[in-house]
Amino acid sequence: MTPDLSFDRGAHDPPLLECTIGAQLERTATLYGEREALVVPHQDVCWTWCELLGRADAFAAGLLALGLDPGDRVGIWAPNCAEWAVVQYATARAGLVLVNVNPAYRTFELEYALNKVGCRALVLAPRLKTSDYLAMMAELAPELANGAAPGAAAAHRANGAPPPLQLARLPKLRAVIRLGTERTPGMLNFDGVPALATDADRARLRAIVPTLSAHDAINIQFTSGTTGAPKGATLSHRNILNNGLFVGAAIGLTERDRVCIPVPLYHCFGMVMGNLACLVHGAAAVYPAESFDPRRTLEAVAAQRCTALYGVPTMFIAQLDHPEFRAFDLTSLRTGIMAGSPCPIEVMKRVLTDMHLPEMTIAYGMTETSPVSTQSARTDAIERRVSTVGRVQPHLEIRIVDPTSGAVVPRGQPGEFCTRGYSVMRGYWDDEARTREAVDADGWMHTGDLATMDADGYVNIVGRLKDMVIRGGENVYPREIEEFLYTHPDVQEVNVCGVPDAKYGEELCAWVRRKPGAAVTEDALREFCRGRIAHYKIPRYVRFVEAFPTTVTGKIQKFAMRKTMIEELGLDEQRTA
Repeated sequence: MTPDLSFDRGAHDPPLLECTIGAQLERTATLYGEREALVVPHQDVCWTWCELLGRADAFAAGLLALGLDPGDRVGIWAPNCAEWAVVQYATARAGLVLVNVNPAYRTFELEYALNKVGCRALVLAPRLKTSDYLAMMAELAPELANGAAPGAAAAHRANGAPPPLQLARLPKLRAVIRLGTERTPGMLNFDGVPALATDADRARLRAIVPTLSAHDAINIQFTSGTTGAPKGATLSHRNILNNGLFVGAAIGLTERDRVCIPVPLYHCFGMVMGNLACLVHGAAAVYPAESFDPRRTLEAVAAQRCTALYGVPTMFIAQLDHPEFRAFDLTSLRTGIMAGSPCPIEVMKRVLTDMHLPEMTIAYGMTETSPVSTQSARTDAIERRVSTVGRVQPHLEIRIVDPTSGAVVPRGQPGEFCTRGYSVMRGYWDDEARTREAVDADGWMHTGDLATMDADGYVNIVGRLKDMVIRGGENVYPREIEEFLYTHPDVQEVNVCGVPDAKYGEELCAWVRRKPGAAVTEDALREFCRGRIAHYKIPRYVRFVEAFPTTVTGKIQKFAMRKTMIEELGLDEQRTA
């Protein structure tokens, strides 16, 4: 391929890891056993790599005692906490597939996710902020109040494990494990699971570990879909372990580093770029809080002498603008990663200087590619790091193609960003048709993002082919919101688009045509959403209209909706780098 075309191939060194996450955990514990692996100040947790391996194996054996087998799916619905890491590594050791459930999900989304992939066990926190997870589970599974369905007692194991659950709306789910010390009918307590394991269960775990393949599916992460229901991107050990390797290498991680991870673990940003990058390089992971809090993040960096800091742009903005920012000693910092949404140039400049992060990098990717495809280097000129998303990662190929013809476009010309290599997902769980839409016959993942590539291979994301909205780092597809709003009895027709927002990058705007005689209000429509869909999916702006802008063929012109709202609300359309 000629050098003037938008194609690039990453380096071949270092070689790819061909082991499982569980095997890597054992290796890291052997190399760095007494070094700190996980620090969670809000739980008073400070574990070494040996301790983390021990806790993971104990919990994994307990899961086997519950009757789970390699390949079974285990969901986790919890904020950032030490137990999250234990579950991540325990499932990897036992060959169970970890299913990340967004902490913002409500009953509608939770039921879909658990049933779509057939979760056999769910680990959940009691609550987070305004989300009462126990109440939502009680709504979905009222049978929990009785412990189990009648007649199931015969399945009671001698080791004390409860009989498997039989739930009408969650038919595959057999066990619910809650965090905390309080007891909830029908649920196991997290700390009690290891005690269920017998010597036979522990022996079985030891036998399973070496039989697992790096190519096995080990993680499912849900991404919103353009056709409504979320899709379960299925990732292997090889996918995400290697991405952790190269992301960590790009910022120079070693066993002497301490990485502050305020980003959510249910995202690839937290569990891959955070946990697994630390795992491969032997660095310590620091979780400053259950969910992002600017002050507690600054506190953790200062108190734990963190050397690296992660975040989406809005997180860095919140820290920089915190009234006590100058009171925290951040001089231990040197590097980090900003990703998730476009980074304002001025914010990046402040991060490099005011936050003592001269080696801060920018990364770009998506869940389906494990996630990072391009990343800037610590040694890149500041101009490169504030205006691009870097160059191709090792062992990957990237190209930018004409969306219509599929031909690779000349450098400097916009087109759809595509990537190929070890990082591309195995596919969407139980959805071959949508997998083929995303990954072509030659193995190229079509991201739907519009990008350009310069003469030196640096990539800049300039827009999106699809109408995906990125709100504060969360990817939201309008179609999913539209289909939910259609369930309101007063809604005749609805279309959702994104509009610019200074804080979150974008906000959702819904144009609604009421049914004849209906009088639903903006507030009533938002109230209808609360508790049923995640808070970030609730439209900030609602406009009631009699008609929508359309093409001659009747296709909705969402760009015209967006333009109208920008003018009406006086929003700033200027794009950031």
